[in-house]
Amino acid sequence: MLIVKYKKPIDTVLAWFSIVIMTMLVFCVVWQVFSRYVLNSPSTMTDEIARFSMIWVALLGAAYTVGLQKHLSIDLFTHHLTGKKKYISAIVINIIISLFSCGALIYGGSRLFAKVLSTGQVSPAMQLPMAYIYIVLPLSGVIIFYYCILFIIDALINIKKGVA
Repeated sequence: MLIVKYKKPIDTVLAWFSIVIMTMLVFCVVWQVFSRYVLNSPSTMTDEIARFSMIWVALLGAAYTVGLQKHLSIDLFTHHLTGKKKYISAIVINIIISLFSCGALIYGGSRLFAKVLSTGQVSPAMQLPMAYIYIVLPLSGVIIFYYCILFIIDALINIKKGVA
């Protein structure tokens, strides 16, 4: 398949990045519990790192899931489709997902990023600019949009070939 060539590198980067972020999240939560209950001195920095890494792993994990075509879907009306109807359904679904991605994640996330960047808002414990945290919104939106375009192209190629 043509899309594998363009999809595989993004899948690999997202998978490894998500693994690293999730590992960091688990480490921070374990350290937070240990420092709170054993050392009686809770760490505020690991609390923030855990919250921010949860945001990143959720949004990038959602993008990865879209890339695998394993996202939440209701297939009540589409599970029985075959041939051309199946690919037309895939095109419509990916157009809807890409519209959400462009509107909510790319446009909305970019506006949020710009607003937070202009205000100079920083996180309480680490003094990290909050814009760095929110940049994941448009980033994940671009990745989701990219995947949707690949799947639409693939469906159009299959329709043209007459693949059932």
